[in-house]
Amino acid sequence: MKGGDQRVKQMFKELEEFYGTEPWNWHTRQTPFQILIGTVLSQRTRDEKTDEAAKALFSIYSTPRRMVDAPLDVLEDIIRPVNYYKTKAKRIKEICRVLIEKYSGEVPATVGELMQLPGVGRKTANCVMVYGFRKAAIAVDTHVHRIANRTGIIQTKTAEESERKLWKVVPQEYVLLVNELLVKHGQKICKPGTPHCTICPIIDLCSYEPKNLEADKIGKK
Repeated sequence: MKGGDQRVKQMFKELEEFYGTEPWNWHTRQTPFQILIGTVLSQRTRDEKTDEAAKALFSIYSTPRRMVDAPLDVLEDIIRPVNYYKTKAKRIKEICRVLIEKYSGEVPATVGELMQLPGVGRKTANCVMVYGFRKAAIAVDTHVHRIANRTGIIQTKTAEESERKLWKVVPQEYVLLVNELLVKHGQKICKPGTPHCTICPIIDLCSYEPKNLEADKIGKK
């Protein structure tokens, strides 16, 4: 194992010990169908709003058949807490229609098939693979892309490039945890604007330079 690979392995080990591996979001602990629909709901929406809408939706419409038969305006009203709820309500009905017509109501278990569903991109497909089927995949969202580059794990410009590079450097035993651990880290400590470097569990392994930003701010008050 190369030195760089050993550093990446240690990073994920430290993050695993710090955050644990149990998913924080309710919708990522459910069935493949619920994870699929929940991930569609989560697009450009805060986690708490996603779970609020997902719980309400699945308490009434728990299967693709029930959901596809639901009146559109009723679906819209139920998932109103999420952003772009009108567009997402239409997509959900379309997804359910395809699942019923093509897959007998089951969720396909390959990235390629998932990406053929309406409104399902690569990140959503990879999330379903990881959380729904526990199959090796790397879902790259803004947190994963930002932190992987900020810490020096990879150097990329796009999410697609990040996914390819992460496959090359992340140890196999941590592939299923890439999204979970980096998203948790991005939400709590390694935030988009000012990362909280002084309380970071991987500060000694990170390539990011301004590690004393918070300390400097406190000293200037």
